[in-house]
Amino acid sequence: MTDGTEHRGESAAPAQQPAFPSQERGTDAAGTAPGAPGAYGYPQPPTLPEAQPPYGYPQPGNPYAQQQPAQAGPAAPAGAQQPAPTPFPAPAFAAQPQPGPPPAQNSLLPAGQAPDWEAMASRNESQARRKRRMLTIGIVVVACVLGVGAGTLVISGLGKGGGKPKVVATGAASPSAHSNSTLPASSPTVPGQPNLLADHSGQANVALGPDSQVNQVTGGYAVRFKADSNSFAQSANQVVDVTRSFSVSAWVENEAADGPRIAISQGDGVSYSFELGLDAANGQKSWVFRVQTADGGNDSSAVQASSASASAVGQWSLLTGVYDANLHSITLYVNGQPAQTTPLPGAGAVWAGPGPLQLGRSREHAQWGSMWAGVIGHILVWDQALSPTQVADLKNGGTGQSAKPIASWLVG
Repeated sequence: MTDGTEHRGESAAPAQQPAFPSQERGTDAAGTAPGAPGAYGYPQPPTLPEAQPPYGYPQPGNPYAQQQPAQAGPAAPAGAQQPAPTPFPAPAFAAQPQPGPPPAQNSLLPAGQAPDWEAMASRNESQARRKRRMLTIGIVVVACVLGVGAGTLVISGLGKGGGKPKVVATGAASPSAHSNSTLPASSPTVPGQPNLLADHSGQANVALGPDSQVNQVTGGYAVRFKADSNSFAQSANQVVDVTRSFSVSAWVENEAADGPRIAISQGDGVSYSFELGLDAANGQKSWVFRVQTADGGNDSSAVQASSASASAVGQWSLLTGVYDANLHSITLYVNGQPAQTTPLPGAGAVWAGPGPLQLGRSREHAQWGSMWAGVIGHILVWDQALSPTQVADLKNGGTGQSAKPIASWLVG
């Protein structure tokens, strides 16, 4: 044993030597009792010098080797049958807690063959380790199942167009997006990289900030943002070519009652190229799709399309922004319906600023701002201007009918 735990059938043999084999009683031809000194198979008197060990008794240094009988007394008459020695018995182990026959590996062996105690101990130890390993695996599996059931956060309402998300399976707080141990096997992140949102349509995986967290929601997955400087996500490179027609869409749920909140944008220089989210328009809170038309990021060169009002805090909304390079206009759709179309002045175009796609924030006046507070999911990007019919398809869970997204995240 190596772990200090005593197991049945594995303890070392006690100090007591194996029981000496008994012999049949009889007399020799001279009438001498076999118990007399020098009789076959019995020990020599302890007072005799140079006494030999009795038959079958273990020798020092090789305790279980068979020995030749000691010098016998008077020889038996010719033709007399000698009593056959009994086989060497197995050593008596410590008292067993349960009655019954000894294990099969401890059964008697034929005469002249010694038990291989070392091999037997190795087999017992191997069996014990196997049992402990299976027990440990079972405990770990049960703990994992209980952990998933206790920690998975499930929010309802994604894709239903309204209604505050609610927890339908509560438990311990979910870990950060860098561990995501509560996610099932069909995780929306890159396998082996839980902080990287997988692009299901292209190669533009999106890295999550330290305070961004993936949650399972009814109908798919979403990322929760906490409106702080560490709560964001961004791609490694630009995803949208703003010099051409494009469309962006996402299901969003706002949890903040104040301030501008941007769900999706692109750019990390002095300004964004486009942004989609929540802001004030015409003196009230509205959904907005805004583009920058000139270098410098001035508010005067920004053009926006907005809704009459924004939904209440805690409700889901489907936002879609479309830029038509041929018509030199932008259009905002809310829940699959057109809200406003705004032309770019002087048949202008969207300013192509540097920087990758951003989730949960926007670049404004050379600094990060408009941090999103809430949940964003089912994010898609196209390199074309979607038609009203194609946008309406998104409300029903589609991807724009015949339009093929060039990038998509959290769509499973």
